[in-house]
Amino acid sequence: MQFSDIVIAVVVVIIAYFLGTFPSAELVAKRFGRDITKVGSGNPGASNVIRELGWKAGMTVFLADMAKAAIAVGIAWAVSGEQRGPLAYAALCGAVAGHVAPVMRKFHGGKGVASAGGALFVLFPEVSLVMFVSWFIISKLTRKASVASLAITIATPIGMLIDDAEPWELYVVLGLVAFVIVKHIPNIRRLRSKTEPSL
Repeated sequence: MQFSDIVIAVVVVIIAYFLGTFPSAELVAKRFGRDITKVGSGNPGASNVIRELGWKAGMTVFLADMAKAAIAVGIAWAVSGEQRGPLAYAALCGAVAGHVAPVMRKFHGGKGVASAGGALFVLFPEVSLVMFVSWFIISKLTRKASVASLAITIATPIGMLIDDAEPWELYVVLGLVAFVIVKHIPNIRRLRSKTEPSL
């Protein structure tokens, strides 16, 4: 890899990170006169918006969070010419990192499920669509966003495997799966104690 290629890759990942920091939840909540980081769980993500402001507002945030990561991976695809190349996955990780740990908000962000799903829409559109519909159905049935998020997070690598993902692609996504599960440990504890808020 030439030095210029490395510079381009770094620039793409930085762009992906800052796209990931786009404050979808805060902007939507602000239209309702609310600070989403100070109500409910305080998490600036779609689930907290659904609980506090309703499904319409929450799904707007969910789709916006998907879109920002999809754009990031799309840029990587356009630059590298590879839909599922290393740069695309680097952009995926950059966008999720930006969503979860936005530097402008003291690294306090969401949990990465919607943004990862948006990136996956570019990489594995059929799998992403199935996971999106599954999240909606499971969250409606259980009324627990965390249950739906954990379910599709665990199912995603299986869907990729069925869709002929390369081993290295699975390793990257399995790393993200582990990261998302760790971010959901407080939710898992609340589920076990039956104190997890319902949608």
